[in-house]
Amino acid sequence: MKITDWIISETENWVAVNKPSGLLSIPDREGKEISLKVLLKEKYGNIFTVHRIDRDTSGLIVFAKNEAAHKHLCKQFEDRQTKKIYTGLVIGSPANKKGSIDSPIVEHPALNGTMIIHRKGKESLTDYEVLEDFGIYSLLQFQIHTGRTHQIRVHMKEIGHPIVADNIYGDGKPILISALKKKYKLSKDELEERPILGRLALHAFQLVFKDVDGTMIELEAPHHKDMRATLQQLAKRKSK
Repeated sequence: MKITDWIISETENWVAVNKPSGLLSIPDREGKEISLKVLLKEKYGNIFTVHRIDRDTSGLIVFAKNEAAHKHLCKQFEDRQTKKIYTGLVIGSPANKKGSIDSPIVEHPALNGTMIIHRKGKESLTDYEVLEDFGIYSLLQFQIHTGRTHQIRVHMKEIGHPIVADNIYGDGKPILISALKKKYKLSKDELEERPILGRLALHAFQLVFKDVDGTMIELEAPHHKDMRATLQQLAKRKSK
């Protein structure tokens, strides 16, 4: 797949991309792994980081193409003037179909890159709403009002419904078709079943911000193929 296939929208000032899961948003400290920013630099030359999403999270991310746009967009993210909506599959059925999680988050003192809820942490606020309850899993929509590392993942663990296939805050187990279909059989060529969804089931779905000229921009990134296929199978299972 070419990077042009991931581009959702662009202007002379910015480019919005539907990032696949597993790809770094920006280079890590070692700089050995390929990142979305590096791929965009190859295409556009100058590219500026505005915000980021986790490597394992798929979905919408915006980069600026010039310094003026970079300054303008960064200020909105810093001042919490953007609207950020995510969708995700969680394990089980939350008792409250709508709610807010207001629990401060801090980095784990011993485990680098792992976050925990702690009263001395930074303010972290997530609103959630159940869009569809499939019984074993539920599809939720999240609006984050703060941008903490792993915020949604930590908050969902906190209320006992971690994101599906989260290997840090959940059980890390993928979704298999055999778990959804009673009469599922492996094909003759398969030695073992491949997951229908083998990665973190979290997707940056919508972003609303103000363009350089003051126009309100509302962007949406469709789910990637694996997430669409999983939701389709869960809907079929539910309708039986």
